[in-house]
Amino acid sequence: MTNIDDTIRGALDEDDKAFLASLDEDRGMFRQIGDSMSGPLGGWAKFSFALAIAIGIGLAYCLYRAVTADALQPMVGWGMATLGLLIMQGFLKEWMFARMNMLTVLREVKRLQLQVSMLEKR
Repeated sequence: MTNIDDTIRGALDEDDKAFLASLDEDRGMFRQIGDSMSGPLGGWAKFSFALAIAIGIGLAYCLYRAVTADALQPMVGWGMATLGLLIMQGFLKEWMFARMNMLTVLREVKRLQLQVSMLEKR
């Protein structure tokens, strides 16, 4: 522990301590995904989640068609479609996890704002 941690803990009242304790609980991936479905971009997050499911189904179908193709030309065509959908899925997942990371960082910034404001009051 550092001296500033002790100073911050000493400046908190019971309500503030309870609030910070609720922030400290470990947040799993599914809870973070659920949190990303609300807020100003919640509609886009829900849309991207549905789109990711549709892309995943299309990806499985294209892969199946590529593997079971009789000739080289359909195999290459379905393989390219599989590759395209895989890249789309990757970019979509990257956006979703970047949003989850942004919300985690914002949560920590809010926590720091609360701690600094409580230190200024003392």
